[in-house]
Amino acid sequence: MTLREGSLEAPTRHPLDWKNADFFDQASLDGELERVFDICHGCRRCVNLCTTFPTLFDLVDESRTMEVDGVDKKAFWKVVDQCYLCDLCYLTKCPYVPPHAWNVDFPHLMLRAKAVKFRQGGAKLRDQVLASTDALGRLASIPVVVHAVNAVNKTAPARALMESTLGVDRKAWIPSYASPTFRGAPGPRTAHAVRAGERTPGQVAIYATCYVNYNEPGIGRDLVRVLEHNEIPWTLVDKEACCGMPKLELGDLDAVAALKDRNIPSLAKLAREGYAIVTPIPSCTLMYKQELPLMFPGDADVKSVAEAMFDPFEYFVARHKDGLLKTDFKQDLGRVSYHVACHLRVQNMGQKTRELLQLAAKEKINTVERCSGHSGTWGVKKAFHAMAMKIGRPVFRAMGEPPAGPPDWIASDCQLAGRHIEQGMREAGTTAGQVAHPLTLLRTAYGL
Repeated sequence: MTLREGSLEAPTRHPLDWKNADFFDQASLDGELERVFDICHGCRRCVNLCTTFPTLFDLVDESRTMEVDGVDKKAFWKVVDQCYLCDLCYLTKCPYVPPHAWNVDFPHLMLRAKAVKFRQGGAKLRDQVLASTDALGRLASIPVVVHAVNAVNKTAPARALMESTLGVDRKAWIPSYASPTFRGAPGPRTAHAVRAGERTPGQVAIYATCYVNYNEPGIGRDLVRVLEHNEIPWTLVDKEACCGMPKLELGDLDAVAALKDRNIPSLAKLAREGYAIVTPIPSCTLMYKQELPLMFPGDADVKSVAEAMFDPFEYFVARHKDGLLKTDFKQDLGRVSYHVACHLRVQNMGQKTRELLQLAAKEKINTVERCSGHSGTWGVKKAFHAMAMKIGRPVFRAMGEPPAGPPDWIASDCQLAGRHIEQGMREAGTTAGQVAHPLTLLRTAYGL
C-alpha cells in the first residue's frame, strides 16, 4: 500500500462514538494518542499550522528515544491543551484522514481527550464559567446591570480580578454586553409564495447566536435589513439556547447533548416548514452542520436541521445564482481586508463572503485565509493569549497590506477574530481600518 492509497477520495468523517464506554477509557485513549502522534511525528506536515504540533514534535525530539514511545504519557496533555478544535488539520493538511487506512482524525481525537479530562474532573471552574456563554449573557445584559458591567470591565482593577479568578488575560480584548438584546422582539412570520427561478428556500429563520444576541445585536439587525431589502420573509428561531460549541471545546459532551435537546425541536420544525436557518457566526453554523450530526448520527431531526442550515453569505450567493438577489449597491466599500474564519473554511463552501462583497467593491478584496489565533475563549486566556497574538502576527500584517493602501474596513465572518485582528494590528503599529462584520458591510453597500 502506498502512503496515498485510499486517500484520493474526499475526506469522510466517522461518527463520534461518545456513547461507547471505551471512548472514556484512559488506557484506550492513551493507546490511540500514541498511535496518531507517531503518525504525525513521521509526517510533520502540520508543523506550521498551530502550536499543537510544534508542542508534540518538541516533546518527541527532546525525549530519550526521540520517538513517541519516549514521551511520558502525562505530557500528552500539553498537546491536547494547545488544540482549540479549529479542524483545519483534518480538512486542509492531513493526508491520512478517512478513507485512508490509517484513519487519522486529529481534531476528534483531541475532543475525545478533552472529554475524558472533563469527565475525570479536570476542567477548572473558571473554564466552565467562560463556556457558559448563554448564562453569562442573560445575566450581564439585564438593563439595570449592563452599563455597570461594561463600565467595570474596562477598568484595570476589574481586568486584574478577571485575570486572577477567570484566567482572562488583562490585555485581551473582551466584548461588551448589549441591552436590549437582539432577541428582544419577535420577528414576523410572513407567508411565502414561491418566486420564479427559486431553488433556494425563500424564507429565513434567524438563529441569532449568543454573541449576536448578547454582545453585538447590530449584526443581527444588519442581517434583517438585508433580508427585508431583498423581500425575503424572516422570523426568529423560537426558544434559542447556545449552540454548544463552547461546551464542546471544553469536552463537556453531556452539556452539548442537553443544549441539543433544547434547540433541535424548534429548529427541526422550521426546517420541515421550508425555512433556511441562517446563523451569523461560523462556529454555530459548523456546530449544526457537522458536530451535532457526528454526535447524533441516527437523529433524523438533527439531520434535517443540518440540511437547512446556512451561513448568511452561502445563502445570499445561492439566491444570487437563482437570480433573486438584488445587486442595486449604492455605496462603494473601498478597500476591504477580509479574513476567512477557520470555522467557515472547514465548511467547504468556498469564499462566498468575498464573492458577494466583491460585487459591491471597486477595489479587489484583500483576502487573508489563515488562522487569526483567537478561537473563542482560548485566545483570551492568560495561559494562551500571548501565543494567540503570536499565531495571529502573519494575519495582522497581511490584513494591513492591501495593494492599494491601508484598509478602510477590517472584516471577518467571526467577529471575535475581527476584534482580535484589530487589537493585533494596533499593537503592531499597523494601520487598521474600521472593524465591521461582513453583514454590516453588505448593508452599507446597499445604502440601508
